[in-house]
Amino acid sequence: MRHDWVWPTQLIIASVGVGTVAWSGKVLLLPLALGFPVLWALSTSRFAATLVSAAYFLSVSRGLPQGAATFYAADIWPGLLLWLAASASFVAVHALLWTNEAGPRPGRYVLVAVLMAVPPFGITGWAHPLTAAGVLFPGWGWWGLAVTTAGLAGLVSRLWPAVAIGLTGFWLWSAAFWTDPKLPEAWRGVDLELSASLGRDTSMARHRDLIATVTERASGGSRTVVLPESALGFFTPTVERLWIRALSGHDVTVLAGAAVVGAAGYDNVVVAISAGGGRILYRERMPVPGSMWQPWEPLFGGKAGAKAHVFANPVVAVGSGRVMVLICYEQLLVWPALQSMLGDPDVIVAVGNGWWTKGTSIVAIQRASTAAWAKLFSKPLVFSFNT
Repeated sequence: MRHDWVWPTQLIIASVGVGTVAWSGKVLLLPLALGFPVLWALSTSRFAATLVSAAYFLSVSRGLPQGAATFYAADIWPGLLLWLAASASFVAVHALLWTNEAGPRPGRYVLVAVLMAVPPFGITGWAHPLTAAGVLFPGWGWWGLAVTTAGLAGLVSRLWPAVAIGLTGFWLWSAAFWTDPKLPEAWRGVDLELSASLGRDTSMARHRDLIATVTERASGGSRTVVLPESALGFFTPTVERLWIRALSGHDVTVLAGAAVVGAAGYDNVVVAISAGGGRILYRERMPVPGSMWQPWEPLFGGKAGAKAHVFANPVVAVGSGRVMVLICYEQLLVWPALQSMLGDPDVIVAVGNGWWTKGTSIVAIQRASTAAWAKLFSKPLVFSFNT
């Protein structure tokens, strides 16, 4: 009888530890997330597997209640409710596909991995163990992803100790020779510390300050300068003309976050502006569910908030190159990165406006996840965040 609760309790505690450490924002710790499938497989009942899955996901997303409270300027209770709601699909998929039969378990877990990587379940598919492929097998590309998937299957089989030892060997070898993703030549990402005012302060003074920052970077030899999500506020013809005039005489292209408002909602975008003109470069594929993307609102007479262009514009053109753009929340998911990699981009651009995450590890996790994908496919990477 004692074993009936002691063993599941130990698995739950271990799951909390795995989620907390693996997703602490340190890219080299991501392979520890591969411990979660082992704990899931060692569960002795579906109820235990449910609790182990919940413990992992809730520990990974531990910064959400505090971040949501900051974003909405409210107490922590709405954040706690959002935290629990976000875990629902992850926990449900892992609970329903759990089995105590060793034979079908590897196939079941591969199915779990696929379901949590693509919509609709992949919309909240954070903390996916596949993200660790970039640390285990840097430069291996699709082969590295395939080997990691095979490793996940092995970790839920009877051979899991041998598989775990093998993957640990790759982890240690990679860590010993690890280097961060390269910055592409003549590109520069600008990190800002403008807190909640970025995107809300649309004064001429703010635009002049941003323009001054861009021209300063351009004078240092950068030809493409990246500004964070929401940097320009609403992208209007007036804003576009202001920046085009300001960049006259400068051989620089600015990629900057902005919003474009329409009749049915708005698009969270990255625009490209130079002395020759401006255009919408990228429309966000997956805005934050709940706070930005609200597809249920039209049913009650409201607007759907930010539009989700789920499988659109995976790779966009900047000059003669191909660019993969990830805005904020997309950096936590699997399918936006892999869909873009099918187009073999030359550069990865990751932007965010993480002022509301202060005191949490959310931005660090976004950076670590994106760096892992960049290393897996050997792609140069540009970051630009506001905090």
